[in-house]
Amino acid sequence: MGRMKLLSNCINNATGAVEGFCVVRSVQVKSNVKGADYLDLVIADAGGEVNAKLWDYSAAAHGSYAVGDIIKVRGTVNLWKDIEQLKVDRIRHRRPDEQIDMSGIAACAPIDGEEMFDRIMQTASAFGDPDLALLTQYLLKSRREAIAVYPAALKLHHAERYGLMFHTGTMLEMAKKAVEVYKPLYPELSEDLVYAGIILHDIAKTEELDVGELGIATAYSVRGQLMGHINMGVCMVEQAAAELQTPRELTTLIEHILLAHHGQPEYGSPKFPMFPEAEIVSEIDMLDARMYEMFDALAEVEVGQFTERQWALDNRQLYRHGHAGVKRDDR
Repeated sequence: MGRMKLLSNCINNATGAVEGFCVVRSVQVKSNVKGADYLDLVIADAGGEVNAKLWDYSAAAHGSYAVGDIIKVRGTVNLWKDIEQLKVDRIRHRRPDEQIDMSGIAACAPIDGEEMFDRIMQTASAFGDPDLALLTQYLLKSRREAIAVYPAALKLHHAERYGLMFHTGTMLEMAKKAVEVYKPLYPELSEDLVYAGIILHDIAKTEELDVGELGIATAYSVRGQLMGHINMGVCMVEQAAAELQTPRELTTLIEHILLAHHGQPEYGSPKFPMFPEAEIVSEIDMLDARMYEMFDALAEVEVGQFTERQWALDNRQLYRHGHAGVKRDDR
């Protein structure tokens, strides 16, 4: 895990002292060998997260804290078993009158969520199939506030503010390139189905995840745990299609794309993709997730070094080669 931005920007290099706002990612009250309580936290900002300890903890003196709370801490950075740890000296909740730049506390995708939402809506409005355009826009509009801000995951790829729009927007741009290649070769390919499938494939993340004001997921919802976003997404499409009287076959095609977009049963899909548009959505979803995971992991190592093994990438180690591909001069 990378050093937190508050540790790198607000740290006194001579003393290791640090002070800043952050968010609570996990918190437990524990007891040491002498029976004294201490607070064991993981706190985070936009740059990463770190374990923190508040010794001699008392709820009456220090307050109580929960996951998702925005707090201000003051302490000292120490190394424990070669891992950075923050010894907390002072801790408090953010005051209502304190103005904070949320982008400094929560990891944010490099886009404007509202702007990306509008671009995706424009794509949906341009569908040649009016029923598919109506269904897709209806589902987007019904969840606009959440879709524009939510992350795409609790952990792993695109688990950041605006992550859902970042993931969906990137996939959509990739799909447009794929259609440019394959449509002339296979005229029966439906670009509307491809684009709608991409726009809607993760729409149920807005109900699967519990997300606070920072736009970061803190947990799965009860329904999300019990059903998962694939099944929930199919239910959302089914309900909307019934209200809009969307043709049955068209509804089934979109539902299949959602059911199959993880590609294989071990990744959560109850069906393999069974027509070309579903295959395109599934492959682009996997590629975009893996590109995010790879570049995120590689950012933690220097050129010429390998990452630690990445569980989300088949336990592979990744190599940062440093060859960016310099453009040749025109001759």
